[in-house]
Amino acid sequence: MRTVRINRKLCYAALLACVVIALLWINLKKSRHLAPPVRHVNFASSTSSGSLRDNKEKSNSLERLTIQEKADKTVAAVLVIACNRPEVERCLDSLLHYRPSERKFPIIVSQDCGHKETGRVIANYGNNVMYLKHPDLSDITVPGGMDHLKGYYKLSRHYKWALSQVFDVLHLDTVIVVEDDLEVAPDFFEYFEATKELLEKDPSLWCVSAWNDNGKKGKVRGNDLLYRSDFFPGLGWMLKKSVWDGLAPKWPLAYWDDWMRHPEQRRGRACIRPEIPRVVTFGKIGVSRGQFFDEHLKYIELNDQFYPFTEGNLTFLVKEEYDPMFINTVYKSPLVSFEYFHSGQVIPAPSVRVQYESDETFKSLANQLGIMNDIKSGVPRMAYRGVVSFMYKRLRVYLAPPRSWRGYDFHE
Repeated sequence: MRTVRINRKLCYAALLACVVIALLWINLKKSRHLAPPVRHVNFASSTSSGSLRDNKEKSNSLERLTIQEKADKTVAAVLVIACNRPEVERCLDSLLHYRPSERKFPIIVSQDCGHKETGRVIANYGNNVMYLKHPDLSDITVPGGMDHLKGYYKLSRHYKWALSQVFDVLHLDTVIVVEDDLEVAPDFFEYFEATKELLEKDPSLWCVSAWNDNGKKGKVRGNDLLYRSDFFPGLGWMLKKSVWDGLAPKWPLAYWDDWMRHPEQRRGRACIRPEIPRVVTFGKIGVSRGQFFDEHLKYIELNDQFYPFTEGNLTFLVKEEYDPMFINTVYKSPLVSFEYFHSGQVIPAPSVRVQYESDETFKSLANQLGIMNDIKSGVPRMAYRGVVSFMYKRLRVYLAPPRSWRGYDFHE
């Protein structure tokens, strides 16, 4: 009996041991299945081969992808305003020839007037451009005796519709406006791509223009030079949707460009403009061309040498940095009269200053120095803080008000 009890105890003990061993084995299998394998790394050899090289290749791939995504990102749409000029072909050929990327700079042509021949020319470009047709070709009622000015009213109506399409319907953020009689420079797109960031970051700017009203041969030098301008230049200009949102509700019935120059629209803001224009106009026939083209526009010089603006730093054009530098440069330049240029004297300075005291003296001196003499809404063409910069007899000249200048005298 005693032997039987001992045998039972031994059996129970053996069975319990088997159960414990089985549980331990199951747990061990689970832990091996769940835990990642341990690699014993020899840093002296592996860091120079597999894992770090793979990581570096992945990092380089990501960097290339980021650069490519940035390169392919839309910079601005180009909005071509067309009407009844089949020569829009010259404008579009120029844009397509120099455009670096369709994705970065999509081209949209908006046609007014319903001119069939011009429409056929635009349609021939197929998928290279987006073709919009202004639906409102109705006649416009203008004040009595002003029928000859209908073109200005129709142009303003078309501008409002076209800008509304690109900003409010297509939901684009930035647009470069180009009229159908403009030809662009080789670095037209480079210029706008480089300056877009300024437009985004500096609230004192509201446009970037490719135009310089004084950009005639002998009046300009240095295709790398850029300026701030209080004068709205138009003729190839870039604006943001935020600016359009402020202009759209009060858009004028006519003379939209002069309206843009009013203090109520400008609100103390400036534009960026180049020394040498990045557009020229080839259209003598138009709403406001004619004699003005023969006397002035046809002499404007188009930049023909590409300048890599995107490779440089343009932050000097931000107001806080630009203003002190510009004022110092202008007012440290020796003060001379117009007679100095014909006196045979030589002042050892890179620039000189000619001073005007009033609108009348500005116009007189501008005529003598061969630059545009008109003043719009109190602002001389291309002026910044009242100062117009140009070349005369191979010398940099600043036609400037006194240093005590306190602002433009606006009067209708």
